[in-house]
Amino acid sequence: MTPSILIIGATGNTGRGVVGTLPSLLQSSNLAGYRIIALTRSLNNPVAQEFAKIPGVEVIEQNWVEITADWLREHQVSRAFVASHNEPNQFAEESTFYLNALNAGVKYVVRISTTAANVRPDCPAYYPRQHWAIEALLGSPEFSNLQWTSLQPNIFSQVIMSPAAEFIKKYRETKEQDTLRLMVSENAPVGIIDPEEIGVIAAHLLAQNDTSVHNKAKYVLNGPEDITGKQIVDIVEQHIGAAVENVIYKDTSFIDMLYEAKYAATKESKNVIYSIIHAPETAWEGKCSTSTTSKEILDLAAPKRTPADVLKTLLE
Repeated sequence: MTPSILIIGATGNTGRGVVGTLPSLLQSSNLAGYRIIALTRSLNNPVAQEFAKIPGVEVIEQNWVEITADWLREHQVSRAFVASHNEPNQFAEESTFYLNALNAGVKYVVRISTTAANVRPDCPAYYPRQHWAIEALLGSPEFSNLQWTSLQPNIFSQVIMSPAAEFIKKYRETKEQDTLRLMVSENAPVGIIDPEEIGVIAAHLLAQNDTSVHNKAKYVLNGPEDITGKQIVDIVEQHIGAAVENVIYKDTSFIDMLYEAKYAATKESKNVIYSIIHAPETAWEGKCSTSTTSKEILDLAAPKRTPADVLKTLLE
C-alpha cells in the first residue's frame, strides 16, 4: 500500500478546497502516487460522492475523533489536513489526534486555526484560546518529530456577506426592508476570506516536496481586499437601487440564536459559549486587515475571491 494524505473535514467548507486542488498538485511533485483519503461522516453525502469520482481520492466513512495510531499506521498516513470543530472539547479531541499522529509516525500536518489577532492565551472568546493551546502543544519539544503548519484565517466571507445577500433577496421579492445586521463595524477594514481558498492554500502546503521550510509556521490568511460595514451597505444599495433605511453594525445577536439552537438543551456552560460574543472585537479595532497577510501565503496561492464575488455567488 502506498503512503496517503489524510483530509479531515473533507466535505466541509475548507476541506472541499483541499480535495479539489491536491490531486493535480501531487502529479507535479515528488508525491505523485500518494493516495488521498477524504474522510466523511456519511458516504451518502453528495459532496463525498463527487469526491469518490476523482482519480486518486479514496472516500472513507470515519469519525476523525475516533482515529487511533493503529488506524493511521494501517492507512499509511504520511501527511494530514485537519479542520477541527470549535466546540468546548476541541482541545481534548484535536490534541488526541496529534498525539496519535506523532506515535504513528505521521510526518506533517496542516491545520486550520482562527483569526490571528485572537490566537492568544488571554482572548476573551474561548475557542481562540483552544487554538493557541494546540499550537503551543505542537510547538513543544515532545512533538518535534511531527512537522506542522497552522493556518490562521480571517473570518469567512460567507459569514459576513450572507446578511447582505438575504437582505437583497427579500427586498427583491417584497420591496420591503428589514434591518440590515452586520457583524463588522462601520469603518474598520477587514480582510474576509472565502474558506474554499483556505483549502487551496492548505493543498499547496501538503504538496510541498520539502515541508521543513513551513514547519512550526503560523500563517495569517486574508482575502484579496478589505471591506468595511459602510462599503457593504453601499454594495447593498447598488443592488436594490434604494437607500438602506436601518443598519446595525457590530451586531452580535447571532450568539442568542446559536445558543438556543445548539446549546440550550446541553450541559455546556453558557458562560463559555457566550464568550464568542467577543470574537469580532479585534476586527472592530482594525487588527484584521489584509495588511496582516503572511507573505508566504501570497507566494503559495494568493486568494482571489473578493467580497463582491462571494455576494454574487450567494445571490445566485
